[in-house]
Amino acid sequence: MPVVQRSYEIEGWGTGELVVADELVVWHELPWPRARVSEDPSQSPAHPGLGAVVARKPSRRANGFVEEVIVLLRRYFAGEPPVLEDVPVDLEYETSFLHGCATALRNVPRGEVVTYGELAALAGAPGAARAAGSFCARNRLGLFVPCHRVVGAGDLGSYGSHGVAYKRRLLALEGYPGAL
Repeated sequence: MPVVQRSYEIEGWGTGELVVADELVVWHELPWPRARVSEDPSQSPAHPGLGAVVARKPSRRANGFVEEVIVLLRRYFAGEPPVLEDVPVDLEYETSFLHGCATALRNVPRGEVVTYGELAALAGAPGAARAAGSFCARNRLGLFVPCHRVVGAGDLGSYGSHGVAYKRRLLALEGYPGAL
């Protein structure tokens, strides 16, 4: 299984990280201002399901896919509406509910939001809003499974270590009127 781990820079946002295996995005870390990322993938943090060391010699085919995805991400952060929901991602989850959350979120259009309760209902478990929140907190596919489009019943809700200001900025970029 060729695995490619690539950092990318987005002006005004920071450095993001993308991990691809067999032409599926398996991990995406949103751009964030941080110290220079190591060029040596073996010095990068472990990603769930991949272990600590990433292959050093990826196939040319995998590299082409990674570059295409990075182009889409750059277009997204430039305010263009690329269809990130069409990018193949690893949706292998331990429960059908979690898979349902991911699938439902990929269908929430750019510029729209759902509440945690609505996400739970879309995933087939009405009343499981807290479980939907836990899913979002563990999301490993930022932007490809757009948890920033999930809001609280009365406010925007949180956005983990990135914070609500980052969430607001993503929603504003997508044209959501309630972001400001």
